[in-house]
Amino acid sequence: MHIPDGLLDTKTWVSMSLISGGILAGALRGLKRDPLLQRIPVIGMTAAFVFAAQMLNFPVAGGTSGHFMGGVFCCILLGPWTGFITMSLVLTIQCLLFQDGGLTALGANIFNMGLIGSVGGFYLYFFFRLLFWGDRTRPVAYAFASWTSVMLAAAFAAVELSISGTIKLSLGLPAMLGSHALIGLGEAFITASALAAIWRVKPEFMTMQKF
Repeated sequence: MHIPDGLLDTKTWVSMSLISGGILAGALRGLKRDPLLQRIPVIGMTAAFVFAAQMLNFPVAGGTSGHFMGGVFCCILLGPWTGFITMSLVLTIQCLLFQDGGLTALGANIFNMGLIGSVGGFYLYFFFRLLFWGDRTRPVAYAFASWTSVMLAAAFAAVELSISGTIKLSLGLPAMLGSHALIGLGEAFITASALAAIWRVKPEFMTMQKF
């Protein structure tokens, strides 16, 4: 999922960097006016949890491994745009300190996992809750949105690699979706378990507690 350096051509990584940078700048401006800014400690704890959880890999089929992405977790807990900022911070630290994803590909990784996977996954959760209201459906909504978020991020990564001429979309997309369908199951389990526990113990921590 974390695209390394050298796989995206110049036009793609520059474009994705500009898009992600512009969206992040807008989100940061909005954060300054957000009354929830006083919840900085919760934001810090969320970022620390996601950062630590992403360091733990679990095996999937074919000898590959995956790890927790955490985008839907962040966005449901903090709200979509604060969650996006948090994910961008986590991805940047991972890139700079652990070379998990390339520096030139950072904009693409933020776009895929921070925007499409996280904010996009949040709105899938939101619409799922509108269709299927009630506390009993809440864990199902967590799991559905988080699994789908992984698939969306993987699909966009495959498209970017195809645009760059690294691999044909007809080969890259099935490969990415196949492996990440399994990784998404782990994402769904961790997200649903963690958010359900927070909802039971400290529902006031959840920005989107109404939903």
